[in-house]
Amino acid sequence: MSAEPTVFVVDDDEQARNSVCALVRSMGMIAESFASAEDFLNRYTPGRPGCLVTDYRMLGMSGLELQEELIRRNIALPVIVLTGYARTSVTVQAMKAGAVTMLDKPYAEDDLWDAIRKALAHGAVAQTEMARREELRRRIAALAASERAVMDLIVQGKPNKVIASKLGVSLRTVENRRHEVLEKMQADSVAGLVRMVFEADLGEKAV
Repeated sequence: MSAEPTVFVVDDDEQARNSVCALVRSMGMIAESFASAEDFLNRYTPGRPGCLVTDYRMLGMSGLELQEELIRRNIALPVIVLTGYARTSVTVQAMKAGAVTMLDKPYAEDDLWDAIRKALAHGAVAQTEMARREELRRRIAALAASERAVMDLIVQGKPNKVIASKLGVSLRTVENRRHEVLEKMQADSVAGLVRMVFEADLGEKAV
């Protein structure tokens, strides 16, 4: 798997697809092209860095439907939508689904390249956040069941005495498990631990 950011170009118009790829490659970037959203989804490996440039109107799955499918699959890939059928409702829908921008066809090459650079910057941030989230989830998964029970109650804001009562253990046991949780999570405080749990998107499950 390439660690270099890739611009994935999805368009059922071969000429339009090749035009975008040529622009990307002229700027020293890697481009991969796909003739349909379905083809892209079948071939894309989640976690590959980069961004997606897709046409709005295609045979089969549309560009907006592709956006929605990426969200459903929890794929954090920034999207640029190209369209020759610009309408306010379409633009609003694309932006609500998380598109970096929507460009009208024919577009200025400078505008597309600026959009791609912006999308790649967003993608780099998203990749860093995803890696952080996965690391925190690994730390949480490594906790013993008894430690996880204490952590969940800490995140709910319960004091040690209440935690001891709820779990039917001694106050000393709670204090020891609390110490182990902080150490294993590499948290320097309870506030830091709570922040980590919410960063891992597990905060609501712990409440």
